Amino acid sequence: MTPTTKTGRVLIVDDEPFNLEILSEHLNDAGYETATAMDGEEAWEVLQADRIGFDTILLDRMMPRMDGMQVLAKLKQHPEFQHIPVIMQTAVGAAENVQEGLAAGAYYYLIKPFQREMLLAIVAAAVGFHTERSQLEREISEHADSYKLLVNGQFHFRTLDEARQLTLLLSRACPDPQRVALGLSELLVNAVEHGNLAISYGEKTRLLQMGRWQDEVEARLLDPRYNTRKVVVSFTSAEQEVQIRIKDQGSGFDWQPFLEFSPERAFDPHGRGISMARMMSFDSVEYQGCGNDVLVRIRK
Repeated sequence: MTPTTKTGRVLIVDDEPFNLEILSEHLNDAGYETATAMDGEEAWEVLQADRIGFDTILLDRMMPRMDGMQVLAKLKQHPEFQHIPVIMQTAVGAAENVQEGLAAGAYYYLIKPFQREMLLAIVAAAVGFHTERSQLEREISEHADSYKLLVNGQFHFRTLDEARQLTLLLSRACPDPQRVALGLSELLVNAVEHGNLAISYGEKTRLLQMGRWQDEVEARLLDPRYNTRKVVVSFTSAEQEVQIRIKDQGSGFDWQPFLEFSPERAFDPHGRGISMARMMSFDSVEYQGCGNDVLVRIRK
């Protein structure tokens, strides 16, 4: 195991020593701390003995003793490990494997043989998801009760930092704030980057692979074409449900394919936010018009 870093901790599970070596080398060079296991049973022993926690698990599907799907099933049944993002390694063209993995709760995939840039982009996405979830859960627990006094409100924001602040405020005013926060954060970030700043799906894929996504967001926030655009969020807490409406000033998008998590997007480093928000955070997600207006509902 490498020395602790601030980037994240990754458990790599693969029965091929060469794969373990090359995956560890790439991730260590990028600043990740890694631990390895040769099969599912050894991975489970590592998880149970660990006292720090992993930010993601890079999991081979086909292994002796306990295969990847069996490990995934055990993870999802364990309260301490069920929220760790799993990156499943699979062969090119194995669409049925992806579909089975999605149904079992694995939302990140890596094609064998992999490219270093895609490996790092997928790992960064999974680690970022886990880090954001953990940070939101910690911050939401502070002074949560006082925010439940909020009944109606309208909020305008421009930046990703402001999106995060609003996520904390509004999720604390909802039932089950931890459940709501991650999905709300995804939708608010989408309204900024894909809506107001017009960063397309393909552009974000390339920017993440090059490590330039944050820089591009900051540049477009200063661009005269976009720097006056705002996201408007309306909040209403009624007797039976909370409604949150998010409207950006972009040109909209074809939102229907993103309501379900498609196997075709499983190997991309992003594209999970809307479907995961719909599955995990809200009781309903309703896009309206051209796609720059979305209403979510949370039952009380």
